[in-house]
Formats: sequence, C-alpha cells, structure tokens
Amino acid sequence: MKKYMMMLATVSMLMACNQQNNTGKTTEANAATGNGAVLKFDKEIYDFGKIKAGDKVSYSYSFVNAGKSPLIITDAVASCGCTIPSWPKKPINPGAKEAIKVIFNSEGKSGLIDKQITITANTVPAQTLVHLIGEVETKK
Repeated sequence: MKKYMMMLATVSMLMACNQQNNTGKTTEANAATGNGAVLKFDKEIYDFGKIKAGDKVSYSYSFVNAGKSPLIITDAVASCGCTIPSWPKKPINPGAKEAIKVIFNSEGKSGLIDKQITITANTVPAQTLVHLIGEVETKK
C-alpha cells in the first residue's frame, strides 16, 4: 500500500510539473508568434521638475495595446504609498489607446525622487515599469 501511495504521489507531481511547463510554453509561443497583448507606452519616464514639499503632481502615462489580443491590466503598484496609480479595469482591444493615471503627494518628501510604478498585465513579460522622477524642495 505504501508503494502505491508513493507512486501515486510521484505521478501527481510529474503531472503538475508538466502542466506548469505547458502553460509557460503556450505563453512563450504566443509571444514568439506575436499573438499576445503588448503594452507600449508613449513615455516610460516622466520628469515633473522641481516642486515644493506638500505639492501634488499627477501624470497620465498614455499607452497603446500594440498586440493582437485584448490587453488586461490586473494591477498597478507604486514603490511608495505617496504615489497612487489608477488604471483601466476593462480589457483594452488591439490598437486602442488608454492611460494609467498616477498621483504623487510630496508631503514629507524632499530631494530627488524616483517613484517606480509596476504594471502587471497579460503581456510577456508580465510586468512593465514606468518612473515618475523630479525634485522636491523644502518650503522656506
């Protein structure tokens, strides 16, 4: 009975590993053939210049789905709680233009700023980065 259970566990593990590999190969195949969604930004780095501490900056990162499948953004996360991204929740058709809006609150910040926003979508690779940079001057 013990041998049977060990054999069953081994077969189950092999099947699970095989499923994961097949999933990865399918995604890679779609990317290689150009059938997937492609997130292409007009501008990946936005420099807001110099602002005073306490000011808020907003910017919309315009992008197009340059792929052949609908683009689905599942998440957008900033490197700090002072930066809030918002993104389209509906699928974006091939060729369609949209934007990810980001608001940066400089309250309590000073000096050079580089906030990174990580966008997760059904693209290969799954994550794309954009940056919000600038300088926060302390109030006098």
